[in-house]
Amino acid sequence: MNYLFTYLKGIAMGAADVVPGISGGTIAFITGIYDTLLGSIQKINPSLLGLWKREGFKAVLVHINAGFLVALFGGILTSILTLAKLISWLLVTHPIPLWAFFFGLILISVVHILKQVEHRKLSYFVFLILGIALAYCITILQPLNMQATPVNLIIAGGIAICAMILPGISGSFILLLLGIYPTILAAVKELDLGIISLFAIGAVCGLLSFSHLLAWLLKRYRDATLIFLTGLMVGTLPKIWPWKETVSWMTNSHGEQVPLLQHNLLPNQFEHVVGEPSQLFLAIICMISGVMVVWLLEKFAQND
Repeated sequence: MNYLFTYLKGIAMGAADVVPGISGGTIAFITGIYDTLLGSIQKINPSLLGLWKREGFKAVLVHINAGFLVALFGGILTSILTLAKLISWLLVTHPIPLWAFFFGLILISVVHILKQVEHRKLSYFVFLILGIALAYCITILQPLNMQATPVNLIIAGGIAICAMILPGISGSFILLLLGIYPTILAAVKELDLGIISLFAIGAVCGLLSFSHLLAWLLKRYRDATLIFLTGLMVGTLPKIWPWKETVSWMTNSHGEQVPLLQHNLLPNQFEHVVGEPSQLFLAIICMISGVMVVWLLEKFAQND
């Protein structure tokens, strides 16, 4: 039953990772598995060979909490493979309700993480500002046009996975900045194993290396790290604001027109400038739904 719950949490993480602007790491924090995830990944290192020789393969599986990892990443993979088409469709056809839902989810997630900070010092305000500034700067960077070469796919996988396990920084958004998100999303839709495999190699390498640093920071400087991660989440909120005006467009490597520069608008401004309904009532409902999802995930994690 625990593995089933872990699998469901993986599905939630995978759904978040598909959307540019949302981090699977945020879902891991909300559901109470973040420390377990980092701890399990951290144990995957060359010392496992010695343990294998001394005590056998079963001891290795127990040491790295393999059941937990298989269930979690199985859920993430299932979610990505099944939800990629749905999320892509919603981003095009119903962007305001979708972004409103995730805006509410991230907003309440900030409160959730702050509740875990045990010692609130004035000096920690610096880490909050640094986190906000870093995330905001990332969100306003101009997208690159990285070509989908084997080396670039591996590099993109390593960079994106580091962002995916950081609450507040979206791996999908990093892929958008690199200009390679459409390639990865198309590969997932079409099950292009060549591209997926190269991306996965980079992701595994990045995950194994970055998780050690993050686990060390949370162990030695937990409160300061949590405050910084909170800042990352706050800094990404402008990126996922539902009402935007697209000022300029760019053509990606697939010949598709995608937004290059966007400005946030108030709902009434959106109707005047863009000339489309703001869907304000529906957006508010979706924001409240995002808040309720986090609340339910918290209750789910407490009862697990």
